[in-house]
Amino acid sequence: MRKGLTFLQGLAAVAVFSLTGPAKAEQHANTVVAKVNGEEITVGHMIVARAKLPAQYQTLPDDVLFNALLDQLIQQTALKQQLHGDIPEMVRLTIENEERSLLASEVIESVMAAAQTEDAIRDAYDAKYSSSDGGDEFNASHILVETEEEALEVKKELDGGADFAALAQESSIGPSGPNGGALGWFGNGRMVPEFEAAVAAMRPGEVSMPVKTQFGWHVIKLNERRKLEAPDFKDVKDEIAQEIAVQAVEDRVNQLTAAARIERPEIEGMDPSILRDMSLLKN
Repeated sequence: MRKGLTFLQGLAAVAVFSLTGPAKAEQHANTVVAKVNGEEITVGHMIVARAKLPAQYQTLPDDVLFNALLDQLIQQTALKQQLHGDIPEMVRLTIENEERSLLASEVIESVMAAAQTEDAIRDAYDAKYSSSDGGDEFNASHILVETEEEALEVKKELDGGADFAALAQESSIGPSGPNGGALGWFGNGRMVPEFEAAVAAMRPGEVSMPVKTQFGWHVIKLNERRKLEAPDFKDVKDEIAQEIAVQAVEDRVNQLTAAARIERPEIEGMDPSILRDMSLLKN
């Protein structure tokens, strides 16, 4: 079905004219602005419709939007009345999903707002940077091979005095191999957890035992490590607030799902490809 009707077809043309706005009315969301066969259209309906407009329409004059949106809602109402209350299954399920999503979003917003207090953000900043620094930064090199046996052999050669860069150029299958395995400087969160944990536990000049990650087996050499200065509160405030919000939502979701009685019956022979069968939604 085409969407928009008068609104999308005529808005560009209407916008070049100066239209007279509606008569002065009470400023309430439940103020009725039109009726179609007795069915009311309110200011609230129009506010929500405007909020959902594409960005290019949001900047149009209010009088243009008011008249065009009202025309659109009137037309949509007249059309949907032709179903005489019979809601197609696809539409019914879509409405249920949209309602579920919108109400869940409302709860998420409230959880985030409650968690992002100035005191909470400041406490999180103090906890994260209590040592007055921004954490460690590392300069490391590595040799990546496919198996543990190969990694142990690399480690043995290094312990015997082999040059790390030369051995990396010869043996490493990683993209840094031609550069002697050099990774340059990196901070926390830049590497996969197993690699990062190994580096954090090392001293400059030390070569690790083989470390397994999703990419293979690494032998790592920590070249240098240094402290970063703690950032100013104002520079990381938004980032910390977001971290707090994400954690608060995760905690709340876990709490609610743990307390809820959730039943997931086993359905014998359920084929996951059923999700592609749109014919099941036909009334």
